[in-house]
Amino acid sequence: MKPSTWQVHGCVLISTTLAATSFTVGKAIAPALEPTPLILLRFCCAALLFFPYIRWRHELSLPSLHDLGRYSLISGVLVGFFWLMFFALRFTSALNTGAIFTLVPGISSIYSALLVKERLGRYRLAALFTAMAGALWVIFQGDPARLLSLELNQGDLIFFSGCLLMALYTPLVRLLHRGEPMAIMTFWVLVTGCGWLLLLGGYSLFSIPWLEIAPRVWAGIVYLAVFTTIITFFISQWATLHLGPTRVIAYSYLYPLVIVIIQWLLGAGLPPTRTLVGVALILPAMLILQRGKRSRQVRGGDHFIDPPGR
Repeated sequence: MKPSTWQVHGCVLISTTLAATSFTVGKAIAPALEPTPLILLRFCCAALLFFPYIRWRHELSLPSLHDLGRYSLISGVLVGFFWLMFFALRFTSALNTGAIFTLVPGISSIYSALLVKERLGRYRLAALFTAMAGALWVIFQGDPARLLSLELNQGDLIFFSGCLLMALYTPLVRLLHRGEPMAIMTFWVLVTGCGWLLLLGGYSLFSIPWLEIAPRVWAGIVYLAVFTTIITFFISQWATLHLGPTRVIAYSYLYPLVIVIIQWLLGAGLPPTRTLVGVALILPAMLILQRGKRSRQVRGGDHFIDPPGR
């Protein structure tokens, strides 16, 4: 039975909420461990939990060296992003990172235009500039003087560097995908990501007092692996079949709003009104992409080359 459009949008909204919690959870556990072992545990946990599904649904065999190279290039981008994200969260807020992350779809479109000759399109350009205005407003707290003097904190700069890497993920998947099921590619990206992390900081694993790590940190790692990695992957893949990738990725513009709501529910209170204005400025970017995709589908001449699902 085919789900209704509203059911699909509801599931994507759930996925978006789960993904947005990764900034808040990451902020809570980032001081407990260095970024490398923290990300390694997340990747290993996700790969191990993903493995039974892969064995059940797909024929799993060792990839060739060429295929490993493809997967390693993609995972290198992800590892770099997550390392910079957890490091940045020591110096900046979850809301700032969520706002900066809204620039990723637009930057990714620019990369796609360069790497796979994808047209940007006026809707994506409009969404990019709308999200950029809102993100800058949040980062500089609506203070024009801070904007003009470019008073960025260290964490914001670090995380923006990570977003420049993350924006490469979708174009690289499109460029390097060779027709295998996306679940297979995702699994080997996780596995090769573990390899990168072992090379980068495997030696430090022996010096970590594992028994002294608080249960809440372990719970946070498992949560990130299950809810913000595996479950969001399944929902986004399923929703992409019904809505298309552009309309699914447009939901990432809701991250700042969801983060504000989550932190309010956790008792952190609301940010200043000036900051909320910036959050509100980001929201139209989602509507622009949703509208742009629907308009092109109605006309029957969809010239977007949509990025594949996560």
